Amino acid sequence: MKYTSSEANKLLKKLNADYQTLLSLEAQSRTFLAATGEDIDSVRPAYDYAKTQADLKALAKKIRQVRHAISLFNVTTTVPGFDMTVDELLVYLPQLSERVNTLDGMRTKLPKERERTYGSGTMATIDYRYVNYDLDVVNADYDEAYALLAKAQTALDRLNNTSAIEIDF
Repeated sequence: MKYTSSEANKLLKKLNADYQTLLSLEAQSRTFLAATGEDIDSVRPAYDYAKTQADLKALAKKIRQVRHAISLFNVTTTVPGFDMTVDELLVYLPQLSERVNTLDGMRTKLPKERERTYGSGTMATIDYRYVNYDLDVVNADYDEAYALLAKAQTALDRLNNTSAIEIDF
């Protein structure tokens, strides 16, 4: 069956949630408490060990298949407009985000800023912190990095919502 990368990732998330739910239900029903003298069968939760194990095994296999298909897509598909595969871009995006955040912090600094004052009265010493870079260059680099980040995210979103992945169950 064909899925877009975005659909496959949502399917993977759903399968993992289903798997965790089944594990949780099993943990709650594989043992139970009954009071002395209580009819054990009236408080016994429904639980079929063989069926539960088969269901867990089937879900685990589907999870592996979907993960594998997504991984293959990520390592073999080049993102349009970038000379990178999806997996490379997924590493590049956080690097680029970190650069944008750093440049944003740098561009919001004043060229000269009072740091602290030592002493009091006429004998006070004032320290100033100075930027050691050209604010215009940092602003230009920020604009460029921000635009590149937006372009990369948009290209990845477009690819994830249009390219098909074949997943055989």
